[in-house]
Amino acid sequence: MNEIVLQTENLTKRYGSVTVLDGVNVRLQKKHIYGFIGENGAGKSTFMKIVTGMSCPTEGTYTIFGKNMDSDGRRMRKYIGSMIEEPALYPGYSVMRNLELQRILAGNPDTSACEKVLHMVDLAEVKHKKVSALSMGMKQRLGITLALIGNPRLLILDEPVNGLDPKNIVALRTLLKKLSEENHVTIVISSHILSELYLLATDYIFIHKGKVIEVLTHDELEAKCRKYVCIKTEQVPFALTVLDKVLEGAEYKVVSDNTIYLYSDLDKVETIARAFMQQDIVVTELSVMEQTLEDYFIAITGGAGYV
Repeated sequence: MNEIVLQTENLTKRYGSVTVLDGVNVRLQKKHIYGFIGENGAGKSTFMKIVTGMSCPTEGTYTIFGKNMDSDGRRMRKYIGSMIEEPALYPGYSVMRNLELQRILAGNPDTSACEKVLHMVDLAEVKHKKVSALSMGMKQRLGITLALIGNPRLLILDEPVNGLDPKNIVALRTLLKKLSEENHVTIVISSHILSELYLLATDYIFIHKGKVIEVLTHDELEAKCRKYVCIKTEQVPFALTVLDKVLEGAEYKVVSDNTIYLYSDLDKVETIARAFMQQDIVVTELSVMEQTLEDYFIAITGGAGYV
């Protein structure tokens, strides 16, 4: 039986008349990596702050490892590691001093833990540097190190790849997968780099305007990410007329002034190309493609926007 690490019931947060989290119900299982996906202001950080004790819900309850947070909150939060919005660092202290202070606060008695986690995130060589002298990427990696120092069973990371170069993004992905598989850590990670979440997550939670609108496993997402024919032309209205004439019951969507996605008749690309040619329709792209995680997110939230 899968162990439930975190469960929420009707979790709601209001600031005055503004509802930023609206009746959220989720169940997170042990060893899973959850990609938390939503645009800016969707409620991701608010959810994370409530779970980590940085904020209180207006309504609703939640349990961590089966314990109610109203009565056991302080005791259970020692099993949570987190980095939300940006790392909380002391700029005048060294990397090692920052980490040692966090080790003490986390209640980890292992005095060798700091050296271990510094090697995990490739920061051992700068351990004596002041935080103020670090690059943005190094500060971000140090923030992740602080989240790991308490040996968490639940790890919550808000935009952890911000400022990381491609090499360190790959290294972080490898580390998080290892923590999940070998240490049985449950991970919740938000990122606007959806292609990275696709490579990392085992499950996806989609949140929109404070509501969780869908929860999918990776396999379920792949089943929903449909293949389509991408048609690019400056003659979209005329092209649609041709599609309706040539294909019976054609299923398509106009996604921009010059782009059509055709979801049916994927095996009839040659027929479509010939029909366009006969009608003198100039096509700059005609190819079979597969919907990405980003495409799917835009589709279920009602269109493109700033995320």
